[in-house]
Amino acid sequence: MTENSRPRAASRGDRRPLAVFDLDNTLADTAHRQRFLERKPRDWDAFFAAAPDDPPLEEGVALARESAEECEVTYLTGRPERCRRDTLDWLAAHGLPEGRVHMRRNDDRRPARRTKLDTLRRLARTREIRVLVDDDELVCDDAERAGFTVVRARWAAASAALEVAQEREGRT
Repeated sequence: MTENSRPRAASRGDRRPLAVFDLDNTLADTAHRQRFLERKPRDWDAFFAAAPDDPPLEEGVALARESAEECEVTYLTGRPERCRRDTLDWLAAHGLPEGRVHMRRNDDRRPARRTKLDTLRRLARTREIRVLVDDDELVCDDAERAGFTVVRARWAAASAALEVAQEREGRT
């Protein structure tokens, strides 16, 4: 996964623990764009093009804002790098805390649980990770087994199509 920063209120020397948040179905409600994954073949371009219209999930947004009081918030998504501008604009438009955004390389098709765990381990080499908040049960299971504290984001409707995309197709 690659990373880039939005302008941050905190200095680069910020050493607070990290609170790591997933985006899709944790902070952003993807229900309106699931239809693009339910058809054959899946329409990935349309799925990602519709992301700027995602309504926020208030439970996740509130938790991110609350976490920002004690932690530096960072975002860890399976979205491909080509979606960075839309993702940064969405985070800003919904008043989420500023922080680094770690995204999947455009050509990376590994399961989300692998890409995200790799990034978590890399981050943990230099920073305490206070919590990971994610909706993907496989990501959460692997993160817990690796010793990370996890909050399972169960406030969005589950999507079988998104689960397949995350695990088998490595697309989000």
